Amino acid sequence: MTDTEKFLHTARQVITDEANALNVLAESLDDRFAQAVRMILEAKGRIIISGIGKSGHIGHKIAATLASTGTPAYFVHPAEASHGDLGMLSQGDVVLAISNSGEAPELANLLAFTRRFGIPLIGLSSKMDSTLMKQADVHLQIPSLGEACGFGMVPSISTTLTLAMGDALAIALMKHRDFRPENFRDFHPGGKLGAQLSKVRDLMHADEALPLVAGDAPMADVLIEISQKGFGVAGVVAANGALAGIITDGDLRRHMQGLLDKTAAEVMTASPATIAPDAMAEEAVAVMNKRKITCLFVTDAASQQRPQGLLHIHDCLRAGLG
Repeated sequence: MTDTEKFLHTARQVITDEANALNVLAESLDDRFAQAVRMILEAKGRIIISGIGKSGHIGHKIAATLASTGTPAYFVHPAEASHGDLGMLSQGDVVLAISNSGEAPELANLLAFTRRFGIPLIGLSSKMDSTLMKQADVHLQIPSLGEACGFGMVPSISTTLTLAMGDALAIALMKHRDFRPENFRDFHPGGKLGAQLSKVRDLMHADEALPLVAGDAPMADVLIEISQKGFGVAGVVAANGALAGIITDGDLRRHMQGLLDKTAAEVMTASPATIAPDAMAEEAVAVMNKRKITCLFVTDAASQQRPQGLLHIHDCLRAGLG
């Protein structure tokens, strides 16, 4: 067996072992998981995550996932807790303490503090008879299945299971709270994810930037409006203010003969595609790609289809969409 074959064999074995362990974890979940979810939902304060070593690293991620999905949470290092950070805990909080063995000595003062002041404690460990689990009000047990290294010393399967348990908690809480993509965006405004979660109203042009003309406007005025606003289109509004049509470069070419003798209503394409302001920007991009157009007027039923904005494909591309 070559080195490459050995490397791949080892990698596949690790991933297979962890995948099998995750299946065991899924089958082992019981009412204790539901109790933990209910305890967190009933909390008036925040969820405090704590752990040491690899459990601490996983705890940081669990805290971040909870916080970004609508459950206020933060990580407290157990050693720092013993030197003043216990003051971060208060009545109404819930503590989630993580230790694979359940015997991490660094957690002792934190556990004692929760017992002294009646702060609910969720223990996450593989050992039900451990100090942590004996102290905890609710027990989240991960199966004790060894580690992927084969000699039980390199945290791998245990950390994968702990991370999965944290994700399961976060998603269960998120779904119960009906946490939606628009809520998620509030906590993720930057980067590619922020762009994907942008709404049309976040990117559209509005107010004086809108290229709008009346249906009886002469085409000479329409051309000026198109030129001044710079989008290559003009929206045609009816007497009641609703969007009646749109004039694009294609409309101008189709009516080139005697164009300046016509009115906007005679040249426009009626009933153009539009998008609602609360629609996701990705949906607008999909509409533009499907129809092979470069912009959409933004209207909504609440405004009786009056134009509220204009979204150009370039706005979406600048935001990282498309």
